Amino acid sequence: MTRIAAVQLSPVVGDLAGNTARAEAVLREVLAAGAEIVVLPELTTSGYVFTDEAEARGLAIDAEDPLLARWSSLLGDAVLVVGFAELGRGGRLYNSAAVLDRSGTRAVYRKVHLWDLEKRVFTPGSDLPAVVETPYGRLGVMVCFDLEFPEWTRIAALRGADLLAVPANWPVQPRPDGGDVPEVQIAAATARLNHMAVLVADRQGPERGVTWAGGTHVVGADGGIVDRVGPGDGVAWADLDLPASRDKRQGELVDLLGDRRPDLYGPLLA
Repeated sequence: MTRIAAVQLSPVVGDLAGNTARAEAVLREVLAAGAEIVVLPELTTSGYVFTDEAEARGLAIDAEDPLLARWSSLLGDAVLVVGFAELGRGGRLYNSAAVLDRSGTRAVYRKVHLWDLEKRVFTPGSDLPAVVETPYGRLGVMVCFDLEFPEWTRIAALRGADLLAVPANWPVQPRPDGGDVPEVQIAAATARLNHMAVLVADRQGPERGVTWAGGTHVVGADGGIVDRVGPGDGVAWADLDLPASRDKRQGELVDLLGDRRPDLYGPLLA
């Protein structure tokens, strides 16, 4: 079993030093409690609701920033996924997630499906979902709104992800009476349809007129919610057998990936 920690925080837009300090403090806490895979929210270091591109640019860091190297040095045998505003080549800004272990930065995934006003600040990524081999299993990574595209999450499953880690910032949205956060339902369906565990590290609290949902949770490969945070900062914990996600059979003659009919899926390419 692998000890998983999905961290829910309340970043303050513009407070790079404070956000970094708070994130590092909780990282140290969950590592001390035995976490082997840790996921922090989308744009953990910068906050989210920028006034304009210039503000985002002033809060962005590049993938070689000493902060990421310092966090790598804390990890021991653990793996960390953290969202940050990335200053990329050519001065482009990306909404990114870094995968870190003791060796350094293993991968940087740049959000492909930008949400609403993000399109005024960030450049969309153009790479497939990252899938990183770790001592615990294959770790897939994407960011927030990416989760709402079933074609994209299926690609992660086809690339062999045992656990899909999703740093997120989910704004409060209308929901059916008595219903869960809509994105939580999407995560549960994604896990069930792909027999792939899903972990979402969300943020919470108000930020410049936006109220965040606080939807941090861990879903097992069967689609059942293992743990969640709810209101306030906190951590969702789970002990998961990640390689068990690789068995896609649901019966003697049922295989979730083997029963696909890609010969009929041409319209998806339109």
